[in-house]
Amino acid sequence: MKKASFLIVLSSLLMVSCFDASQPNYQYFPNMYEAVGYEAYVESAAFANGVEAQLPVAGTVARGWAPYDYPNTNAGYEAAKTNLKSPIEFSDANRAVGKELYGVYCAVCHGTKGDGQGILMKREKFLGIPSYADREISEGSIYHVLMYGKNAMGSHASQVNATERWQIAQHVLYLRNELTK
Repeated sequence: MKKASFLIVLSSLLMVSCFDASQPNYQYFPNMYEAVGYEAYVESAAFANGVEAQLPVAGTVARGWAPYDYPNTNAGYEAAKTNLKSPIEFSDANRAVGKELYGVYCAVCHGTKGDGQGILMKREKFLGIPSYADREISEGSIYHVLMYGKNAMGSHASQVNATERWQIAQHVLYLRNELTK
């Protein structure tokens, strides 16, 4: 009896000693335990046409995206200047957000007052930055310039979304009114 219980205990110890909780003995779906890494947008043998199945379907539109109908031309700028109107309300809250964004993205060149005397102008990194008082601008023209850029100013479309562009436009119009008083 002692030998039988000793063999049972010994075989139990041997079985438990091989068990590793982090690596189960049998994996039903091994890819769930050890994922196979795939590179995005590389050719793959998984699809008949290579990378085609990994690209968005032609003609689809991303959620929340709205087309901008004014082209990046002088005619598009003039059309936006006269026809494009802000879809957000003019409010102190929107202008406050616009002021904050203006301080981050615009004030270094245009100055905190919109007089064209930003830190980069004072250090002569960019010359000829106009004052808002000297320009005929509208909310549509400001939005268009933020979208595409104009002259030496580059596009800010990748830094600020559509709502933030309208908020910046509200603050720029406020600065223009302050300069022309």
